[in-house]
Amino acid sequence: MDVLSILAEKGMIPQAAVAAIKEEVAGGKTLERSLLDRGVSAHDIVTARGEYYQVPVKEIPESGVEYEVLRYIPEESARHYRIVPISVEEGALIVGTTDPDNLDAVEALNFISGKIGLPFKLFLISDEEFENVLKMYKGITTEVGRALGELDTTISSGDAEHEVTNTDVQIADVRSDVPMKEDAPVTKIVATILRYAVDGRASDIHIEPSETELKVRFRVDGVLHTSLRLPKNVERAVAARIKVLSSLTLDERRHPQDGRFSANVDNRRVDFRVSTFPSYHGEKVVMRILDKSHEALKLSDLGLADYNVEKIRNALARPYGLIIISGPTGSGKSTTLYAMLQELDREGLNVVSLEDPVEYDVEGVSQSQVRPEIGYTFASGLRSILRQDPDIIMVGEIRDKETGQLAIQAALTGHLVLTTLHTNNAIGIVPRLVDMGIDPYLIAPTLILSIAQRLVRRRCTDAGVKMPVAGAVKAMMEHEFADLPEQYAKRIPVATEIYGLAPSNTCPNGTRGRIGVFEFLATSKELERVILTKPTEDEIYKVARAQGMFRMKEDAIIKLLEGTIPFEEVNTLGGDILEEDDTDTVKETAAAT
Repeated sequence: MDVLSILAEKGMIPQAAVAAIKEEVAGGKTLERSLLDRGVSAHDIVTARGEYYQVPVKEIPESGVEYEVLRYIPEESARHYRIVPISVEEGALIVGTTDPDNLDAVEALNFISGKIGLPFKLFLISDEEFENVLKMYKGITTEVGRALGELDTTISSGDAEHEVTNTDVQIADVRSDVPMKEDAPVTKIVATILRYAVDGRASDIHIEPSETELKVRFRVDGVLHTSLRLPKNVERAVAARIKVLSSLTLDERRHPQDGRFSANVDNRRVDFRVSTFPSYHGEKVVMRILDKSHEALKLSDLGLADYNVEKIRNALARPYGLIIISGPTGSGKSTTLYAMLQELDREGLNVVSLEDPVEYDVEGVSQSQVRPEIGYTFASGLRSILRQDPDIIMVGEIRDKETGQLAIQAALTGHLVLTTLHTNNAIGIVPRLVDMGIDPYLIAPTLILSIAQRLVRRRCTDAGVKMPVAGAVKAMMEHEFADLPEQYAKRIPVATEIYGLAPSNTCPNGTRGRIGVFEFLATSKELERVILTKPTEDEIYKVARAQGMFRMKEDAIIKLLEGTIPFEEVNTLGGDILEEDDTDTVKETAAAT
């Protein structure tokens, strides 16, 4: 029984129309088009075809297919084999097809499945749904490709860089639905890259030259993804355009340069912090994205445990002292500082900040941005702030001995100082200050709270594979918490299952967004004594552990037990949390259960 017979049997078309439809199909008209013209719904058509081919039918939601899912099958393959990715469900890639009998398509899917590490499930979709998904591919690659076509003649004439320098240095708007002021192809390329990076929740843009191409990567949730590959001959033009926007020297390619510019993206003010770096194959450009429309987070949004929130609030209630946050670049230190500022009485107190750059506009805080190129540094700015009758001072970073001494002096003279420092952990803050040349007898009475933090990926609520807390996982946890005093063990949640990383229908990567993991060290009388006598990490740790300090890895394990993060993220914090063999064993156990 064919599709027409099925439809006729169900009364959706008259039996007499079957022959006429077959003639139309023989004449070149598609079966679906012929049926639609006779009033048969697309749903009924695809249902009848599914019954004929004995293939399940899938309807694509109105929201469409996420860009991250589309990346599983290249657009060229989708068009050629008439297959499109729809979602990821229960660890399998859901694929839609209009031709279930296409054996070449199945072979292609077997190849793609092996490459991405996901099995696939084939479903039948309508021709209309197939075309709608194809339109979703028209993203950054298509837009940039169109601009590259316009640029070909310009580059061949050797005028590309000259063209860039003659454009307006301000981006009025880089939205796709509003005509841009700049019509130059290079400008379109750069504006498209910026827009898609912002829309894709990227924190950084990496434009990296190689011997044969120019690669564009976006950092999303801490992980870099290649989003675009450009021909090698546009390298200088793209770099020149970004330099123009950032007011950098165009003909300087031997030395690194730093700059910044702003753009409006979908009516949002977005700042881009630009850094150029001379590499072997050309200038590498990295842009940090600072979305001004995002409100500063509150302490409750950071992933802090209640007892750590209490420590912060107790420290902020002190009339003077030093609070230091530690972590590498991109670990969320500034976000935590801004969250602290939200807790302060900004009406009754004079709160002044010195930043590089100002990332969020906080009402009630006098915020100033340092400019080292004109001699306005953290050290010089801090001297000026002390003449502004401040109550609370936020210093973006202690970078040298001079800034550290000034921050300590400010804390000693009745000011609460909030700042950051680059160390691996909280207990390393004191030795780092000593190493910078600051005397321990000055550190002991001023330092009231040390915090170290990192960012890990947050698990989607509908993603992940359950794993029992047993075997290697249980042994790892017992080892980590072995020296924790018993009275603090009650803070560790009880769980029989954790989640491993696995995709879902709404989360192809299994994660979305990031959350902080923390290490807190509150200064006590005993800790002051250690700082004055023997300020080494080992001695500080002994005292801190006795006071119930949780290390960052342990904070991550707690979030793992709460179901907030997948267990793979625990391994990103250093050390051999789970050996590779143990990890495989856990996954096999999870699969079996």
